[in-house]
Amino acid sequence: MVRERGQKTIAQNKKARHDYFIEDVYEAGLVLTGTEVKSLREGRASLVDGFAQIRDAEVWLYNVHIPEYNQGTWNNHAPRRMRKLLLHRQEIQKLIGKSKESGLTLIPLALYFKDGKAKVELGLARGKKDYDKRQTLLEKQMKREAERDIAAHRRRYR
Repeated sequence: MVRERGQKTIAQNKKARHDYFIEDVYEAGLVLTGTEVKSLREGRASLVDGFAQIRDAEVWLYNVHIPEYNQGTWNNHAPRRMRKLLLHRQEIQKLIGKSKESGLTLIPLALYFKDGKAKVELGLARGKKDYDKRQTLLEKQMKREAERDIAAHRRRYR
């Protein structure tokens, strides 16, 4: 049997970087059932409403939608069930300390397979205000225009 290598992205939470300042990023494993893994291998998942919480020194992922597997039987999984995340004890202790600060939350940024194992990228995030979002969009637009001008300048003087 050939071992899977590399990283295959399943889902990304693009809105997270727009709505939050990401202060720290963690990679965690997921505890999944068989039909969840098969559904993820088909590339079906949504992280839009997802978040993570720490309960009893364990990290749990909520509201991540993994649709039911098409060829699944009565044994299929619930699409929005809470799922346990696998992190090192030191990382969990660090997260417990940081999450006690007000305004910080854990949100999933990406869901992917890494060397055949399902992983989730968690971001320790602080919410943005409306004016912060506008400022971020303005900076992105200015950067895009500057890159466009540089490319045009290079094309002109070849």
